[in-house]
Amino acid sequence: MDALFSKGKSFAVFPYRVYYLWLDPALVNGTGSPVLFGCGVGKKHFKKAVDRNRIKRLTREAYRTQKHELLAAMATRGGQLAVFFIFTGKELPLLADCVQTVGRTLQRLTQMVKERHA
Repeated sequence: MDALFSKGKSFAVFPYRVYYLWLDPALVNGTGSPVLFGCGVGKKHFKKAVDRNRIKRLTREAYRTQKHELLAAMATRGGQLAVFFIFTGKELPLLADCVQTVGRTLQRLTQMVKERHA
């Protein structure tokens, strides 16, 4: 996972910072999911673990409900993509906000996959 932050690329879609890294298809061995997903929230703005856990739960749910287009694009490309979302906002989000932002982010990632494959 260290390679994701040191060698990977990133972009921001408020309130998330998204890190991603294309994994070498030769090292993948065809096992596992085409997209490795993770999320995190810093302690700086959310001191209580219950708040951090809620944001991570909302982010994971938003990803789970909208990941299908990205997975389909990755299936045609082959290999794996590691993605990590870091919540950088200062207020607790609503599920609708997370769904909207994660949806935009996944569309951007899907477009990157399609452009890389072409």
